[in-house]
Amino acid sequence: MILGLVITLAAVVAYSWYISRQIRGLRELQHSMVDRNRKDSLELLRIQNDLNSLALAMRDMLDKTEPYPLTAWEAQFQRIRTDLDDALRLESGVAPADRTPDQRQYLGNSVEQFWDAADRSFRLARNRQEAEAREQIRLSLQARQAALTTAVSRLLVENNESEQLAAARIADIYDRVERQVYLFLTATLLAIVLASLLLIRSNRQLFAQLASLSEQRSELAQKLIATQESTLRHVSRELHDEFGQILTAIGSMLARSSSHAPEGSALRADLREISEVAQQSLDKVRSLSQALHPVMLDEAGLESTLEWYLPVVEKQTGTRIAYEKLGKSFPVNGNAAVQVYRVLQEALNNVTRHSGAKQAWVRLRFLPQQLELEVEDHGRGMDAGSGQQGIGLVAMRERAQLVGGRIDFLRPDESGTLVRLIVPRESADGHGG
Repeated sequence: MILGLVITLAAVVAYSWYISRQIRGLRELQHSMVDRNRKDSLELLRIQNDLNSLALAMRDMLDKTEPYPLTAWEAQFQRIRTDLDDALRLESGVAPADRTPDQRQYLGNSVEQFWDAADRSFRLARNRQEAEAREQIRLSLQARQAALTTAVSRLLVENNESEQLAAARIADIYDRVERQVYLFLTATLLAIVLASLLLIRSNRQLFAQLASLSEQRSELAQKLIATQESTLRHVSRELHDEFGQILTAIGSMLARSSSHAPEGSALRADLREISEVAQQSLDKVRSLSQALHPVMLDEAGLESTLEWYLPVVEKQTGTRIAYEKLGKSFPVNGNAAVQVYRVLQEALNNVTRHSGAKQAWVRLRFLPQQLELEVEDHGRGMDAGSGQQGIGLVAMRERAQLVGGRIDFLRPDESGTLVRLIVPRESADGHGG
């Protein structure tokens, strides 16, 4: 047994060294060529998109049916210029190492010449020389834009060819490693089988312990969520009831005091200013109270809270939210309402912070057997490598389990993310039926 273990370990060490060397070479190849090409291609596509936007803008500028002067497009050109400069800066940092200095300089110089010509055109337009400006656009700007688009397309083709060469080299490495794997597996199969028999028993015990720990972790997470909600509810009510009443009383006393002060006196002006500060503080306290735990959940229910909360998110983040409610409504009890609301909060936070989308769709469905909440966006989609977002996903799953439901993270046909929470009706309304 010991001799077999020694032989197995020696074979594993030798094979591991070989595999490590192959993987190191593969990693270096991917880092130096594949990853850089991919990042460079993404920036080139971004540059190409900006150039296409410029082409469309120039087409509209030359369209004589447009009622606007040429200077109306100057702000759009400036926005595109800012994005294009940023893309060029990032692209130069990830450009393939085999690109010549002339190729590196050509793109930047050509873009600079384009913007110089664009600035001249807009100066002509501002000097009421519309005809000369349009001629400058037709003869110079459009030609430069077309040349830039051709250059970017050529770089994309070169990147694609480089990726194909790298893919062939990677495939060759995989083939060599695959052959070595078969030889290694053949030589060590008996040792592995014997070792596996010993490991099966210990693995079963380990998996049982892991399952127990996972169950305990889930219970702890749910208790923490429940404790957190209780604390937030308590703090929210304290802010709303205690501090809100205090600030309201202060405002009333200031109003009474102001009425006794002489009209136009400095004291009356100071009291009015203090009253405004007190009212602002009251508004902030109420806003903070609603953020911690909306009182509307307890008083008006889930539907009214969503109808209040979604416009607030739109106003605060600038993200357009389309809200749709389907089916015959039924009451949603306090705990289920809180968990559904928190899942909606986290999903919309992911939309505004991570997806890059400017619009989201929220759908609340009342079905005979269940309650469904969907939050959809067409942004970048979930990033599994994001730690913050990963914690949010775990929290949403735990909240779904708290109400006996489930949550799915899907990818719509239009790309992006679709978060779907399903809560059984017996958990949502507290009695079923």
